[in-house]
Amino acid sequence: MLGIIGAMDAEVIQIKEALTEVEIITKAGMDFYKGKLNEKPVVIVRSGIGKVNAGICAQILVDIFDVSAIINTGIAGSLRSEINIGDIVLSKDALQHDVDAVNFGYDLGVIPQMKESTFKADEKLIELANKCCENVCKDINTHIGRVVTGDQFISDKSKKNWIIDNFKGYCTEMEGAAIAQAAYLNNIPFLIIRAISDKADDSATMDYPTFEAMAIKNSVNLIKEIIRLY
Repeated sequence: MLGIIGAMDAEVIQIKEALTEVEIITKAGMDFYKGKLNEKPVVIVRSGIGKVNAGICAQILVDIFDVSAIINTGIAGSLRSEINIGDIVLSKDALQHDVDAVNFGYDLGVIPQMKESTFKADEKLIELANKCCENVCKDINTHIGRVVTGDQFISDKSKKNWIIDNFKGYCTEMEGAAIAQAAYLNNIPFLIIRAISDKADDSATMDYPTFEAMAIKNSVNLIKEIIRLY
């Protein structure tokens, strides 16, 4: 069974509407919609914002629903000039930019007493999602790279530059690496998919309602195609 963690209400609603044989199970204040899409078993849920919500959500998917893999969708800010508004980033790996134990001798982003702090996404899921992007998101570009996560909404230019300099990420957001860490600890594959909401250098803008409509359309089509081919 595939677990889908969505970020946007409208995105989750559209996928829920396509489910058959639906059962709703509420845990930790989150509604998990278990059903079938294209005759394949899935669970879809909106986790809420931030690393704690995301990590709890991922663990529930493992413990209660015994998912075989987790895909997390949502939006993110670009950290590279070549990534445009509306483009899709698929995670090659994920780490947390707000983990700082430097005073204890660890590098930035390294989680103390863990073997790994940079969590690698599943190569088969990356390949599948990239193929699906080519099928259903032909008008935008797809990038494969590092997703950088923290419990901060990054709007300050100097903070964005600090993240770019220290972590070499493709985009920054608030949930992905927590889900990646939960997947790693449970030894199941994961993939983070992010629609890009702004340019790294702020050289281009798009009003948010227009972006959101585009991001939801692309995310829903992409998730449906991934499930179809999974």
